[in-house]
Amino acid sequence: MSSSADRAAPARSIAQSIFALVIASVLVATAVFFVVTFNGPPPRDAPQSLSSIARTLRTGRLPRDGDRPWRLSIATTPPVADERWHADPRLAAALAGELGVARADVVALARAEGQAPGPGDALFGDYRLASRIGDRWRRLDSVEPPLLRRWHWVTLASMLVAILLLAIPAWWLANAISQPLRRLAAAADQARAGAHLPALPDSGSREVRELARAVATMHARLAGHAEGRTTMLAAIAHDLGTPLARLAFWIEQLPDHARNRAAADIDEMRAMIRTALVFARDDSEAQAQDRLDLGSLLDSLADDMQVAGMPVTLDPGPRAVIRGDSAALRRLFGNLIDNAIRYGGSAAIGWRVDPGMVEVTIDDRGAGIDAATVERLFEPFVRGDPSRNRATGGTGLGLAIVRAIAARHGGGATLENGPTGGRARVTLPLA
Repeated sequence: MSSSADRAAPARSIAQSIFALVIASVLVATAVFFVVTFNGPPPRDAPQSLSSIARTLRTGRLPRDGDRPWRLSIATTPPVADERWHADPRLAAALAGELGVARADVVALARAEGQAPGPGDALFGDYRLASRIGDRWRRLDSVEPPLLRRWHWVTLASMLVAILLLAIPAWWLANAISQPLRRLAAAADQARAGAHLPALPDSGSREVRELARAVATMHARLAGHAEGRTTMLAAIAHDLGTPLARLAFWIEQLPDHARNRAAADIDEMRAMIRTALVFARDDSEAQAQDRLDLGSLLDSLADDMQVAGMPVTLDPGPRAVIRGDSAALRRLFGNLIDNAIRYGGSAAIGWRVDPGMVEVTIDDRGAGIDAATVERLFEPFVRGDPSRNRATGGTGLGLAIVRAIAARHGGGATLENGPTGGRARVTLPLA
């Protein structure tokens, strides 16, 4: 019996969808141009018949043939020739013949010199014409046509309608392509080596589904590598306990001075092993996600450290409820406070709430942070103090544990320079 995935229709490729949209767009645009072209010729200067011009000068009614607009007026003087307008005596004679008046009663100016048409012929171009009516002149001047004529407006309106019609399927296709990609990006961003991969999109184009399967395979492969590394680290740390116990037995036979120094070295190695085991456990186990009041957790942690004599201060902020593991978060902030006290002499805790996030800062009074090496400090077994002296530094796992816990809670941890020295900043999502 086939599964629902097998019965589902095969996904269409992104290339097929885009190709279909392009072909449809070309067809629609071609159809629009075809309709516009064959339902109205493009604008052009149509000829004006001489008889129509004569009729206008005789009756005072504008001509109806031709596309070029005219302006009709009554003036006390006829138009005068100048550098742009030239007298056209042959056109004046032809127009006088059409009107049946004397040649002196007609004035004809043309923008460009040329042969005047005879009676019944057509006029092309720009003219200024006038005929005498008593002591006045009736003038007929051609007017420069507008830049956009009716044909242009029809064409632009048709193309706008075509664009709007094509925008609907284009927007739908863009969303159909981008939405699964956004979900896939969000799921990949939330993926952690020690946690289950969030649900990946199983819909969309064929390329998106193939990419989702590739991301799932990559996450499983990386998770396997991380699990193997963590298991090996835990095994090494655990197995070191047996030879250390034997060493502790044999050093009892050493002189007091040598025994004390050897015992201190063994204690240091045991502390490093405990830290390594904590790091391995935190990196491989998923903690429960409960609703927590972050302010109460930080206040309790600061109070415990103050009772132990540590220089810790707390500046309460607004109420912030998060989801997380209380023990892991106490370890996260405890490591940062220990670092602030070790390298800066004190720790000042504060927090503020942004939309959807809470930001916790821990400031010290030390020499500050070297920006060039700050990211390396979060790598396992990298210490801020280059010496291997346990009095001035730890095992180099504290900040690695901090970032791992913050990442599992959907947040992050950074180091920077604050107003008084170094500053540790932790961001966590609100519940």
